Amino acid sequence: VDNGLPAVFWISGFFFPQAFLTGTLQNFARKNQVGIDTCSLDFRNQTVQHTDITDKPEDGVIIWGLFLEGCRWDSEANSLIESRPKEL
Repeated sequence: VDNGLPAVFWISGFFFPQAFLTGTLQNFARKNQVGIDTCSLDFRNQTVQHTDITDKPEDGVIIWGLFLEGCRWDSEANSLIESRPKEL
């Protein structure tokens, strides 16, 4: 808090991450003077580690630590793939 908002947020650290994402939409809507019902979220995979990101985005937020259920992330293919058998 003493240093302001971080450049990257650990999304799994929030008790209610939906409220955080809704707040992000609200901030964008207020800044651009548009209705929040016309805004939507867009996700892009970063090719750099979250620890290497030091600059905040002009609009929106950068998150890390998103948990997946029923699949896993393949870093080489940059996509979701089947989860390993008997692995949660």
